[in-house]
Amino acid sequence: MMLRVALFCFAAVLVAQQIGEITVEKIADGMIFAEGPVWSMEDFLLFSDNVTGQQRKYIPGKGVSDVSGPASGASGSTYDNKGSLYSCQPHERRVVRIDKKGKMDIVAERFEGKRLNAPNDIVVRRDGNIYFTDPAFGAQQDSQELDFYGVYHVTTRGVVEAVARWKTRPNGIALSENGRMLYVSDADSQTVHAFDLAGNGTASNDRIVVSKIPGAPGGIRLDESDNLFVAAKSVFVYSPKGELIRTIQLPETPSNLAFGDPDFRTLYVTARTSVYRVRVGVKGAVSYFP
Repeated sequence: MMLRVALFCFAAVLVAQQIGEITVEKIADGMIFAEGPVWSMEDFLLFSDNVTGQQRKYIPGKGVSDVSGPASGASGSTYDNKGSLYSCQPHERRVVRIDKKGKMDIVAERFEGKRLNAPNDIVVRRDGNIYFTDPAFGAQQDSQELDFYGVYHVTTRGVVEAVARWKTRPNGIALSENGRMLYVSDADSQTVHAFDLAGNGTASNDRIVVSKIPGAPGGIRLDESDNLFVAAKSVFVYSPKGELIRTIQLPETPSNLAFGDPDFRTLYVTARTSVYRVRVGVKGAVSYFP
């Protein structure tokens, strides 16, 4: 990826606000709809303005800069343990993979001969199995070819399989640290579903593990104890039993989130026009790192 010369003049901390024992810092603003946060093993955060397609990069202590590259406009992104970047591009209705040299391959753009709706979020397991959600929001529904909203599995051989065919819209997606559980948020029913994952990546046993989430749940992440962080009206933290154990309030409504920083104990949250940095004191699940 090539960096533009111009750096945005954002201070490392534009806004700081104490909420209980945590500090919320604004690290970037001025976007129309911030999305797609993902932490790189090279110690920086990538995120996008989902409306303009502009991708940005944040380096702690150095600030934010524009990035040019094929992953621009991503609504959800992740890395595999080889350092390749996977991104959902809802405007192009596809999922892509960009290797460390910048070469892009299309991972998925059709299912059963029809174009995907608008891929939204994605995770990659250590063994190379890929999972992504495919809802459609707003005008995206006008060009929908499939008669369902999907959760998909891409096998290590590149075969695209439907994990779930919902009438409601799947949104965020996450893996447990051991790679045996897949979690998917449902923006319409205000729930989070869990699936069991087999050794070959096959998903089964769809069930609801969190319900009655305030707001429309979007991005989700797990910590190393399998507590579930959900971006909805606020950031809500649920125990593995689905009990609400913490609420993190932000100045704007969250859309997505990702653990980051070298110790992986910081939660980065995209929230409408801005990106926030929250030191949460717990380590995120590292299901895609070596």
